[in-house]
Amino acid sequence: MLKYQHMLELRDKIKAEEFDYQTLMDALSHYAEPRKRVTALLRSEAIIRVKKGLYVFGSAYRRRPCCRELLANLIYGPSFVSLEYALARHGMIPERVDALTSVTTGRPHRFETPVGLFVYRPTPDLSMGMRRVEEGGVSFLMAGPERALADKIRDDRGSALRTQQELEAYLVENLRIEKEHLLQLDDNFLSELAGTLKSRKAALLAVLIRSLRRAA
Repeated sequence: MLKYQHMLELRDKIKAEEFDYQTLMDALSHYAEPRKRVTALLRSEAIIRVKKGLYVFGSAYRRRPCCRELLANLIYGPSFVSLEYALARHGMIPERVDALTSVTTGRPHRFETPVGLFVYRPTPDLSMGMRRVEEGGVSFLMAGPERALADKIRDDRGSALRTQQELEAYLVENLRIEKEHLLQLDDNFLSELAGTLKSRKAALLAVLIRSLRRAA
C-alpha cells in the first residue's frame, strides 16, 4: 500500500509531470529495492508508463496536465510536432485534432499510449521551420505555420496538386484554411523550405501565396 507521505516526497523530488526512468530511479535511490517500488507505483497508477522509460504522474498526484507536445518530442526522435496538430494549434484549420502528429527523420511510427495517440511521419530534414514553444514552464519543439503546412501537403500522397488552382482548392476546401491565414505565410521562407524538403508541392505553395498576395 502506497503511503501518501511517500508520494509527497516523490513529488518533491520530481517537479515535472513528465519524467524518464533515470529521474525516477534517482528519486527512489534511498529505497533498498527501487525497481520493486516502481512496480508498485505503476500498479497503483500513482505513475503511468507512457512508453518504456517514459512516465507521467497519475491523476491523483498530478499538479498540472501533462504536456502531450513535450511527450511527443520524447517518445520518438529526432522529431518535432507538425502536420495537422500544429496547424490546429496555430489556428489555421478549424477541426480539433486528437492525434498528436510529428515529423521525424526516422521511420514512420504510431504509438497508442494511455495519454493519447502519437503519429510520426517521415521527412528528409528537421533543420528548418521549427520553433521552441514555452508554456507553463514547459518547453517543446513545434513547427511554425509554414513548416506545418509544407509538411502536410508533402505528406498527403493522395493529392497530386499540380497547379495553383488545385492547390488552392485543396487548402480552402479540403483543409478549410481561410485565405487570410494563407496571406500571412512567408512565401520566401516557403521557397527555401521547399528546396530543403525537396518538395514540389511546397514550392508550388510559395508561388500560390505570392499570387494570392498580388490579387489581394
